[in-house]
Amino acid sequence: MTAAGSWLAAFYRSTLGRKVVMAVTGAVLVLFVVAHVSGNLLMFRGPEAMNSYAAFLKGSAAVLWSVRLVLLVSVVLHVHAAWSLTRQNRAARPSHYARLERQSATFSAVSLRVGGVVLLAFIIFHLLHFTTGTVHPQFDAHDAYGNVIIGFGVPLVVVFYLVAMVALALHLHHGVWSLFQTMGWNHPHVNPLRRRVATIVALLVPAAFSAIVLAAAFGWIT
Repeated sequence: MTAAGSWLAAFYRSTLGRKVVMAVTGAVLVLFVVAHVSGNLLMFRGPEAMNSYAAFLKGSAAVLWSVRLVLLVSVVLHVHAAWSLTRQNRAARPSHYARLERQSATFSAVSLRVGGVVLLAFIIFHLLHFTTGTVHPQFDAHDAYGNVIIGFGVPLVVVFYLVAMVALALHLHHGVWSLFQTMGWNHPHVNPLRRRVATIVALLVPAAFSAIVLAAAFGWIT
């Protein structure tokens, strides 16, 4: 292993290193979901707009797979860092402090681990649903608009997506808030803005996704 590789490995093994990796990969994923939902809102402009957008995304295989690779690496590193830090914290924490810590934590922080598992399951299902079409009832690789309409015609799928959006809201709120702290942007003058940004992102992104799901499910867009 090169000197740079050894340094990166040692950095990642440290608590600070894994927190920084979680923050950076989290930022990448937040930017992706914001961009993703912005594009998907074209559903409200009709089939031509949505299908043109989908065709544009598939226009360059090299760019598309580069983005997918970055996202895959980000998800793997984010999940592994979270899992390893959780194990480390549990090993280091005396059991009689558990109740005190839970009382002092925010609801979003307490639910972060469960929400993370829900989101991981959701990502896998979402890829099988709209990317590969494996679990889609009538998938058409050239009709993204129709895939959404038909895909959300299944009530259980709609419920699962909405539950996942609740998990996403909690995860975004805690994640965006923690990002500022991990990166050292933690100051009394900055904290009000930090709180507003975390709240706005956590509300708007899941709400936009949910609007698409419900519009398709109830026939508000056809």
